[in-house]
Amino acid sequence: MSEHIVPVKTYLAVFVSLILLTALTTWVAYIDLGPFNTVAALVIAVTKMLLVVLFFMHVKYSSGMTKIVIIAGVFWLAILITLTMADEMTRVWTPDPGPWSSPSVLLPFVSRLL
Repeated sequence: MSEHIVPVKTYLAVFVSLILLTALTTWVAYIDLGPFNTVAALVIAVTKMLLVVLFFMHVKYSSGMTKIVIIAGVFWLAILITLTMADEMTRVWTPDPGPWSSPSVLLPFVSRLL
């Protein structure tokens, strides 16, 4: 069984890309993009994840079965995130009730305990 030999230049290029993407993550964190802050952070994070999985975990050069397992894992993660978000988005949240108007509200409850 022969393995694919990855050149050192490829590892260095991926490493430099990861460092630049980390710097980009830090730079974008200080910019107010409104609702796109999360989108930008997730795009950068997914890009870094793909670089690590493809090159450092050697999935790019793996057999078809390994790729199927990786894709199945990502698909399962997407199912779990979808179900979680479906639950989160369908909940009816009550507004914050705010503080009590006076401490005398607690007096009947405290007197029963004593």
